[in-house]
Amino acid sequence: MRGRIEADYLVVGAGTAGMVFTDRILAHSDATVAIVDRRHAPGGHWQDAYPFVRLHQPANLYGVESVPFGANRRDVSGTNAGMYELAGPSEICAHFEEAMTRVFLPTGRVLYLPECEFVDEGRIVSRLDGRTVPVTVRRRVVDARYLEGRIPATSAPPFAVADGVRCIPTGGLARLAHPAGRFTVIGAGKTALDTCVWLLERGVDPADLTWIKPREGWWPNRRYLQPHDLVVDQYVANAAQIEAMAQATTVDDLFARLDEQGILLRVDPSVPPTMFHGAIVGEAEIALLRQIEDVVRLGHVRTVERDRIILDDGVIPTTRETLHVHCAASGLVRPPLRPIFEPGRITLQPMFWGTVSFQYAMLGVVEAELHDDDQKNKLCRPLHLWDRNVDFLIAYAALMANARARGQHPAVSAWSRTSRLYPFAELEHYADDPRIPEARERSRAHAAGALSNLPRLIASRHYSKSAESGPEHPQMR
Repeated sequence: MRGRIEADYLVVGAGTAGMVFTDRILAHSDATVAIVDRRHAPGGHWQDAYPFVRLHQPANLYGVESVPFGANRRDVSGTNAGMYELAGPSEICAHFEEAMTRVFLPTGRVLYLPECEFVDEGRIVSRLDGRTVPVTVRRRVVDARYLEGRIPATSAPPFAVADGVRCIPTGGLARLAHPAGRFTVIGAGKTALDTCVWLLERGVDPADLTWIKPREGWWPNRRYLQPHDLVVDQYVANAAQIEAMAQATTVDDLFARLDEQGILLRVDPSVPPTMFHGAIVGEAEIALLRQIEDVVRLGHVRTVERDRIILDDGVIPTTRETLHVHCAASGLVRPPLRPIFEPGRITLQPMFWGTVSFQYAMLGVVEAELHDDDQKNKLCRPLHLWDRNVDFLIAYAALMANARARGQHPAVSAWSRTSRLYPFAELEHYADDPRIPEARERSRAHAAGALSNLPRLIASRHYSKSAESGPEHPQMR
């Protein structure tokens, strides 16, 4: 790293958001880009992820658009059998490495600066030797780390752990030096689900598992987010979802309808879910998780001692032979919303319900193809990452509004219909399927009703507000 650095865009972060955005800037403009990242290679948090984590959605719908991802084949065994392949961290990191080395750098318009930090508006500092280099950004700094969350592998547990207690992050399970007498999994999010499924798949007796869950969650069914020859099933389910959103009388009623149709899943039907993190799971995973009977619902863990665990609302026993698995990091953060497009700055944030790669790619297309920030911000309105049940409605209403608004911008609309990241891009290949016109008519019949009913549901106080945690969403005030 020598001399002054100059570029049209400085992208801070080489994770999914930064890489996907950069890919579209390169494809839709002649801009130059400098990418700064504190890690040694592209991939963001995937570089630190636990080894048995998998993408929530099929590989074909993820990553950098210009680089094909996955072999487009269905899994034939395991909990994802019958659905299109999921990718693990090594495959994901290899995908981003290929994008950097075979697409970005050969353009001659990208400067990649790993092991570096962007410390202020004019300097980049090497994490290796501390050398500082001035940087000139001609157009914008792109903040791709604004929503960077914490993961167990790199974050201390959010609770006290007494001396002598065996407590490890999820990834440590794959490197155990000594067997455990039993396991206590702490957390209610996707990491905890993955951990429990992994242990059960490897023969751990469900009776030897304790699962501490501060909240129960809703999980979108992976069966209805599939590409290729299964895309029609997704399209039919989407039409059913729009109809339910048009007809529901309360938020709770809507979730009950989606639950009945299998569009949303939950582990314990007897406990009303108050959490919606949006992670996609399969029915086979849910079936495994229901084998765990020792589920603790006493709030968050405060302290793990040698013989007991102290929680918000009670105390449970534990033993020295128990291995406590920390899955409680705040992976989804909710900083204040800010306009995505500002003078000299782009802050990457979600805009609607949908896969992250499609959204961040769209932001790159919008930046390159539109020329007025007011237009860009009207089309791309930021949302908080989802946390409560009502956040799903907010995000889905934004999805429907964005889909309609894209029609006013031909370049963006044309790209979105053909991008491999767009979930319905391949639907036209199955036009002979009689379910498609039926689902299309069902969607058209109920779209206006859903668009008018969702704001009413969001604004209502008829859902179980007292049971839902987290700060009030600004759009609900």
